[in-house]
Amino acid sequence: MNEFVQFLGEPLAQRSLWACAVIGFTNGFVSALVILRRSSLQIGTISCALLPGIALAILLFGLMPMSILIGAVIAGLMVGLGSLFVSRTSKIDHDTALSILHTTAFALGYIILIRLGLQQKVDDWLFGNIMSMSNSDLQIAWLIGALAVMSITILRRPLLIYLFDPRAAAAMGIPTRTLSYGIFALIILVLVSSLQAVGAFLTLGLLVAPAATMYLLTDRAAYIFWGGGLIGALGSVLAFFLSYPLGWHLGATIIVVLGIIFLMAYIFSPKYGLLRRRR
Repeated sequence: MNEFVQFLGEPLAQRSLWACAVIGFTNGFVSALVILRRSSLQIGTISCALLPGIALAILLFGLMPMSILIGAVIAGLMVGLGSLFVSRTSKIDHDTALSILHTTAFALGYIILIRLGLQQKVDDWLFGNIMSMSNSDLQIAWLIGALAVMSITILRRPLLIYLFDPRAAAAMGIPTRTLSYGIFALIILVLVSSLQAVGAFLTLGLLVAPAATMYLLTDRAAYIFWGGGLIGALGSVLAFFLSYPLGWHLGATIIVVLGIIFLMAYIFSPKYGLLRRRR
């Protein structure tokens, strides 16, 4: 216990704790878009598509944080928005286009990074290493989080109309195509900001579980957004305090904690819980 208290006094631990709170809240808040849009698996495939952008950025500009960030964003946008474009300009459905683009991009990125001798970095980007986040990484996560929360809050009404009834939204003059691309772009930014913390493979849990938990507890959309943010932040912070004494990987612990919270809501929710349905 004394060792853990000493660890909490170090700048590394304090920065990691702030990162858990900021990234957890941002992902939890934005996860409402994923749940209401019913696009969880699509977002999971996009998260793995960030790797080739990182690889090309390192290949061209070296191992610099800003180039890695920009490369990941560009790769995610190209795969995410590119799959939308392919599905709307051909007979191929969106899921098929996304599967082809993301697996091809991931394989290419993996080959490049291994050839560059960055095996350890690959592991960090795939599974996360929140302890290695720098002050600039935390600032970027905070800025992206602020942008996401402000954008969703300002556009909440047209967003909700579009998410629940795209045809009605189009009939009301809401630019549904612009919103569709905008949602994807925003989610990709959040994915990139979380890459260092939980990695490409685990970030889907952080971007789905909080809002899915709230979806079992309430029917009000506003509660799903803000409640998801609180669950994401509190679950991530709790995982921080559990991971060190248990010796567990922090990113994986965050997903396990959020998964347990979801399971409890699934069983004990007063409105939609498993126990209530069996009565």
